[in-house]
Amino acid sequence: MQIITKSLGAQTHATLHGYLRRDAPTATYPAIIIVPGGSYTHIPEQQAEDLALAWSARGYQAFFLRYSFAGERQPLLPTPVIELAQSVALLRQHATDWQINPAQLIVAGFSVGGHIVALFNDLWADAAFNAQAHTTPEQVHPTAVILGYPVITPKAGFPQDAATLATLTDHPAQIEADQRVTDQNAPTFIWVTANDPLVPVQNALAYAQASIAHHVDTELHVFHNGPHGLALANPVTAWKPASDQPHVAHWLDLAAEWLTEIHASSKR
Repeated sequence: MQIITKSLGAQTHATLHGYLRRDAPTATYPAIIIVPGGSYTHIPEQQAEDLALAWSARGYQAFFLRYSFAGERQPLLPTPVIELAQSVALLRQHATDWQINPAQLIVAGFSVGGHIVALFNDLWADAAFNAQAHTTPEQVHPTAVILGYPVITPKAGFPQDAATLATLTDHPAQIEADQRVTDQNAPTFIWVTANDPLVPVQNALAYAQASIAHHVDTELHVFHNGPHGLALANPVTAWKPASDQPHVAHWLDLAAEWLTEIHASSKR
């Protein structure tokens, strides 16, 4: 395995960290970018790495994005969404060097990382957004997205206070990801727990409903129990005993099976 780190520019702290399979020099692999949570103030790097390595073990070229945080940009959004678009473009640019199949680029976001990914899914084809990112829709088109216990809209309970929201945006309506879904959104897999105490399940439900209304290939799994921030939901990422949830941990197999179908349908 080759471990790489790529800066997204001299004027940002954002970096893309990659774990590249190098066991078969002529092979190409699907790729996934993990966009972790952290309340827009930090990211849990060990958890992000564990998620990336779980996908590496399933045959993916795996990456995680350390995006810009609140305090580094004011207001913060849409900077992390732009950084994600630039990261997807970077994967396509280096597809040959990094042994990536450019037709199989997945983006997976968790908690506020899910908010970033959901907004990116809404905006990847938008001309004004690509002008901000200095990209083109062809460069940033995701094959599919995965959302784990995602933040979607301030109207569904996160953030809970106006002061925090003000650090994120001057225009709250522009970050309501469920209101910005289009028919061009990529196939979307969503998983959440029904009793998440930090990011209410209504976030995921709102995005799934909007996606289905726009005829987006959508799969939604609502597990009955589990705290916020489950990641792999197994002992590897459990940050407290209740975070080891064997039933919820099935999300990874379900997502991998779903992606196999998505990849197969893209070849027809």
